[in-house]
Amino acid sequence: MPTSTRRARERANTRERIIEAALHVLETEGIAALTIRRIATDVEYSAPVVYQHFANKDALLLELVAHGHHLMLTEFRRAAQEPDTDQRMMRIASEYVQFAGEHPHLYQVMNDPVVDADERRRVAEPAIDVLKELLTTWSAAHDVVLADTDQACEILWGTLYGIASLSYLGSAGNDRARHLAEQALRAILLGWRTEALANGRPASS
Repeated sequence: MPTSTRRARERANTRERIIEAALHVLETEGIAALTIRRIATDVEYSAPVVYQHFANKDALLLELVAHGHHLMLTEFRRAAQEPDTDQRMMRIASEYVQFAGEHPHLYQVMNDPVVDADERRRVAEPAIDVLKELLTTWSAAHDVVLADTDQACEILWGTLYGIASLSYLGSAGNDRARHLAEQALRAILLGWRTEALANGRPASS
């Protein structure tokens, strides 16, 4: 193996170890415990080695946010395999809230202003795009014309975020929060279908 290839692989392995250690600290102890020095100690490297991969704590946090959205995206894509268009939307609601309940500290960081808003939006975009695609498919299946698909997607995303926060803050257990999310999404979708009927566009049954 060429020296350059071996070094690249070693560098990638080191980066992965740092991310895994950071995730473990975040998930088990919360963001307050997450420092470059702590991560360096956990992976048995010096702090300068960690800084070779992440310029500062903010850069490491952004990597964790991206990782969290990748995990969420995986769940969304699994939900998208549901044959029934309405059930797909219900599964998205359930999976979103369940993710927040299973990864509370990671979910907090994914939505925390400590990470730049534009960067958070960028790494969240693939998951939001899946929701948008499912919403577009749902609207076509029910002959519902949405005036602004992006706005409709934001309504759904914001609703799920709010209900997931109830679970995160302890106001509702995760099972109840998942049920509430499904109810909320069902009500919103029904409202859009009812509006389509009122506007003279017969929504399919």
